[in-house]
Amino acid sequence: MNAINPKEQQRQRRWRLLLGKDADGLGGLEGQDQRVDASLSSLYEVGFVPDKLSAGYGKSMPKAAKWLGEVKNLFPESAVKIIQKDAVKRLDISSLLQDQAFLEQVQPDIHLVSQLIMLQGYIPDSAKHNARRLVAALVEELLRKFRAPTEQSIRGAINRGARDRRPKANAINWNATIRANLKHYQPDINAIIIENLVGYARKRRRTKKIILCVDQSGSMAASVIYSSVFAAVLTALPTVDTRLVLFDTAIVDMSEMMTDPVDVLFGIQLGGGTDIAKAMRYCESLIESPSETHLILISDLCEGGDAKDLLKTAHRLITNGVNLVTLLALSDEGKPWYDKQMAANFTELGSPAFACSPDFFPDLMAAALERRDLHQFASEHGLSVAVGGEPD
Repeated sequence: MNAINPKEQQRQRRWRLLLGKDADGLGGLEGQDQRVDASLSSLYEVGFVPDKLSAGYGKSMPKAAKWLGEVKNLFPESAVKIIQKDAVKRLDISSLLQDQAFLEQVQPDIHLVSQLIMLQGYIPDSAKHNARRLVAALVEELLRKFRAPTEQSIRGAINRGARDRRPKANAINWNATIRANLKHYQPDINAIIIENLVGYARKRRRTKKIILCVDQSGSMAASVIYSSVFAAVLTALPTVDTRLVLFDTAIVDMSEMMTDPVDVLFGIQLGGGTDIAKAMRYCESLIESPSETHLILISDLCEGGDAKDLLKTAHRLITNGVNLVTLLALSDEGKPWYDKQMAANFTELGSPAFACSPDFFPDLMAAALERRDLHQFASEHGLSVAVGGEPD
């Protein structure tokens, strides 16, 4: 049997991608071509979201949000714009956002809001007000849920860090010292053995600096939403200086907008692709006191830029004293897809890479501010740290 020449093979491949399921006799697809074919089929053949409002609409949101992220990874920006514009029509988002019955029934969740954020540039002006209302409703719900535990965790970490464990005689906090040593009470001599002295909290000249550096490419929409909410909580605390940086191949410093997460989410106008090294270098330029800085990188670590430069920058930050925390996702979606080798490299550098749910994030920030062992933190919370040699 004669082998098909490369030109003919390429021609058949293109026709197979164009015709989809109707391409009888043109053979199968392999690798990334299969992902491209599946993404296009979901929109143009299968119809993955009901055309009309129904009880099943909400259940389709995780699938649609995942698909939207996949599209940004698979296609060039020019094609993404066309596909997403078609998706707005097929999803019928414009009609839904102007349907009063839908607006009264729908309970905004992370999947719906992820879709609205991804497609905001294609939503007509007549529907944007209602889109913003839905996003604002979810943001308010998340703020109510996470504000108190985050404030409590951060203040607790700052106060614990400020205590003087080797105080001079005139700086001993005797009430706190007695409480800390009650377990050492000796009934036979009716006395407490003082093993640990606790001093009054020292006044600190510098606040802790937290930089949230968040990847908004691909399917990271949920992480961006949660990050904007936590950034709003953190920036209200006088004990920390918080910055919020969003990136793909471009960088947008959203620090001036952090008090309103809805403004942050509707201010995102970035395209596809990822240049993590570039974002890390920008964050590095913001650092004045490395030992007081905690850089929280939230990314799937799929570097589209210079991978060697990324590792070099991460190593430099850690060596200089910056506390680099690497989160593969900040969401409730379970184990995310990420670059396993790059994640293992970050772990080896001293920045354990793992995904974190929003519920654990306040405790994680407390652990980070106290510079506790994040390997141990992950283990205590059942979080899997990326290591070398992981199976696919």
